[in-house]
Amino acid sequence: MKSRIVHIVGSGTIGEPLIHLFLKHARDLGIDEVTFHKNSPNSNDRGKISRLLAAGGKLVCDESKFDSFKVLGFLPSYSTEEAVSRSTVVIDATPADTGLQNKESLYSKYDDGSRLFIAQGSEFGFGHMYAYGINDETLKNLKSRFVHIVSCNTHSIASILKTLASSPDGKSMSLLKHGSFVCMRRATDVGEKKSISSPEVGVHKDQKFGTHHARDAYYLFKTRGFDLPLFSSSVKINTQLMHTLWFHLSLNESITLDEVRQRVVENKQLSITQKASASEVFQIGRTHGFKGRILNHSVVPLQTLSVAPEGRDIFGYAFTPQDGNALLSSVAAAAWFLTGDTWPEKMKAFSRHYLPEV
Repeated sequence: MKSRIVHIVGSGTIGEPLIHLFLKHARDLGIDEVTFHKNSPNSNDRGKISRLLAAGGKLVCDESKFDSFKVLGFLPSYSTEEAVSRSTVVIDATPADTGLQNKESLYSKYDDGSRLFIAQGSEFGFGHMYAYGINDETLKNLKSRFVHIVSCNTHSIASILKTLASSPDGKSMSLLKHGSFVCMRRATDVGEKKSISSPEVGVHKDQKFGTHHARDAYYLFKTRGFDLPLFSSSVKINTQLMHTLWFHLSLNESITLDEVRQRVVENKQLSITQKASASEVFQIGRTHGFKGRILNHSVVPLQTLSVAPEGRDIFGYAFTPQDGNALLSSVAAAAWFLTGDTWPEKMKAFSRHYLPEV
């Protein structure tokens, strides 16, 4: 039987916890080996590389950089092309647009149907758009071997939409008349030195959707045959902690506030909280989340939910776990490819990482 090998390209904010997640659950998914690509032989990353190797990962780099990594005290196991060629699943967790470049220059050469290629985040056009728990049923009809895991804010938007605007049986989005969202994005990641001094408003580059967040959510639901009227705005705020989402869902039918709250509580991919501060939510994630990450799609402060008197407008806030909520979508896509029809059962092993309440 051919070995099941997961190769992760990038070991940054997304890549590092993703590598650890696959290593921790390798037996659950029948994975024989987890390799990871490191681009820069930087002495500042010695601790990170050492931890990944100690956990069982195998270091990969460009062949031209073997000697530089050896100087740091690390012996790479495979070259870049060798790692891709022997992999079953390749997950690209590099910065924006790099995944698209890698698809054109490298992954396409090995697209023979025997491998699945996954890209995280802002890689629109990479492949079939996917978010775990949102459009799972579309995987079985997947024609391409390229999957695009949508961004963190798109996960949050999509989960709010599915929870509050779907029919009782979950098979349609008949309740939704229009959805509006404002993504208040952190300026930098924790640990980054750059910063901004004040909020910076985003530009509505897309005439129909505003920003890419609504556009990506639209095309995500389009894979299920839904044509949703969505619009989003964004503003970058001077914090390193968490993204915050404001939403307004206009409905075709009335709903009560109790029903809204109940729907949120019953969705296990959403976490609930009574906290109103991103710093408090972030602290809980850092203490109790997997590698400090909250893997739920969103954290909803129940006290912010509001329904207009006529019952056809829902308002609320949600905190987006920007470097955690998309991780399980990559795992789910890989599990589907590696284990076939049993993949939903395999994913139950990961439910322990959800935080029902923050």
